[in-house]
Amino acid sequence: MTPGQIAGLIAAGAFLLLVIFIGVFLMNMVRSLGEVTRSVKVMTEDIDVISKQAEDILSNANVLLEDVNQKVATIDPVFKAAADLGTSVSDLNDATRNLTGRVSSTAKKTAGAGIMSRLSRTAFNAYRNRKTK
Repeated sequence: MTPGQIAGLIAAGAFLLLVIFIGVFLMNMVRSLGEVTRSVKVMTEDIDVISKQAEDILSNANVLLEDVNQKVATIDPVFKAAADLGTSVSDLNDATRNLTGRVSSTAKKTAGAGIMSRLSRTAFNAYRNRKTK
């Protein structure tokens, strides 16, 4: 064999070895892509299930929210009546304070008039007693 043939055999062997390594690499790549495809398919199915469950939960939440809104609308007049009652009680307290102030003022004036009446009666009696003596 000539050195050119030996070099050709070495090059052919190296090329064969390169083809085998590329084949093994491509086989591993195909297996990995198959696994990725299966994983994506499983994730898609799981996401579909989660999506349907989320839709059911949102639907139930909407129903519950409507129910709560109806019940709040039913209770709302009670709170309005309680607020009106609070206003009425406040007005009654103000009126009671005003009446108490007026009664107190009138009592002071009446007490003053009573003292003046006793004083003038005493002075008149003293004057009468002085005249009769």
